[in-house]
Amino acid sequence: MIIAAVVGPRTLDMAKEVVAVTKARVAGIPAFFSDGFTCSLAALIAAFHVVTTFARTGRRGRPRTPLGAPHPDVVYGQLVTQKKQGTLLTLSPRVVLHAERLTSLGLTVSTALVERVNLTLRQALAPLVRKTPSFCKDRARLRQRVVFFQAFDNVASPHMSLRQQVPLYERQRHGAMRPRWRQRTPAMAAGLTDHVWTFRELLTAKFEPLDSQSISG
Repeated sequence: MIIAAVVGPRTLDMAKEVVAVTKARVAGIPAFFSDGFTCSLAALIAAFHVVTTFARTGRRGRPRTPLGAPHPDVVYGQLVTQKKQGTLLTLSPRVVLHAERLTSLGLTVSTALVERVNLTLRQALAPLVRKTPSFCKDRARLRQRVVFFQAFDNVASPHMSLRQQVPLYERQRHGAMRPRWRQRTPAMAAGLTDHVWTFRELLTAKFEPLDSQSISG
C-alpha cells in the first residue's frame, strides 16, 4: 500500500512529516529502506527513539542531560547508487541501524517496491513525468492529484501480485467456468475492505475528518 505521500522538496522537515504520517497509520515499527538521502536517518530517530534519563547524584553541578537513542526495534537500510552521465555504476546496500535484527528477520536491503511506486506515479500523473511541459505550478493542486491517486491505487486498482487463485470447485459452480483468479487491491489484502471499489464509489465515499493531532503526535 501507499501509506504516506507528501508533496514538496526533499528536506528534513518533509522527511519527518512522511515518517510521522507512517507512524500514525502503521501498528508497530516497520523496517525502513531508502536511497542515500541524508535526512532519512534523522527523521526516523525523531519519530522512533528512546530517552534515557539519569537520576540525581546529590552532587553539585548541573544534572546530566537525558540522552536520546534510536529505538532498538528500528531497522533502517540504504541502497546507495553511484551514477555517471545517467549510467548506473555501483549499487551498494548499507545497513544503518540494527543489522543483527535485519539478519534475524531474513530481510535484505531493497528499494524495489518504492521504486515501482515511483514509476507508477510518474506514469499516472503527468506533472511527475521527467522532461515534460506538463508541470504543475500549484503545489496544493499537485498534492490533491497525488492523494487521489494514492486512494485509487489502494482501493480501486487490483494488483497482479496480490491476486488469489480460485479453487477449481468454485470455478465450476452453476455449470459455468468462472475466472481463474480473484483480483485484490492492497486495501483488500490489508483487510480494510472486502471488494474492489468502483470509480464512482471512490468519488462519492465520505470519511470522518482526519484529526491533525493524531499525525503530529
